[in-house]
Amino acid sequence: MTHTLTFSAGRLFSIVALIEALTWAGLLIGMYLKYVTGTTDFGVWLFGRLHGAAFIAYVVVTFFCMTRLRWPWWASMLAIMAAIPPLVTLPLEIWFRRKGLLG
Repeated sequence: MTHTLTFSAGRLFSIVALIEALTWAGLLIGMYLKYVTGTTDFGVWLFGRLHGAAFIAYVVVTFFCMTRLRWPWWASMLAIMAAIPPLVTLPLEIWFRRKGLLG
C-alpha cells in the first residue's frame, strides 16, 4: 500500500509563508548577535542561507498559487511584496485565509 501526501495550493502557501517568516526571524536574531553583541556570526551564516532558500520557495509557490487559485491582481501583488519586509508573510497568510483566498 502506498501513501501519497497531497497538499492543496492554499496549504502549501501557508506552510511556505510560515517557513519564510521563521527564517526571517532567525536571520534577524543572527544579525543582532553578529552586529550588536558581536558574539557570533553563525546565525547570519546559517539563517542567511535558509532564508535565501525560503524566499525563493515562497516566490515560486506564490506564482503557482496566483495561477492555481486565480487570485485577483491586488492579492498577487500583495503576496509578492510581503516577501520583502521582515515577517510580513505570516500576517498576510492569516488575512488571505480569512478572506478565502487560500481555497
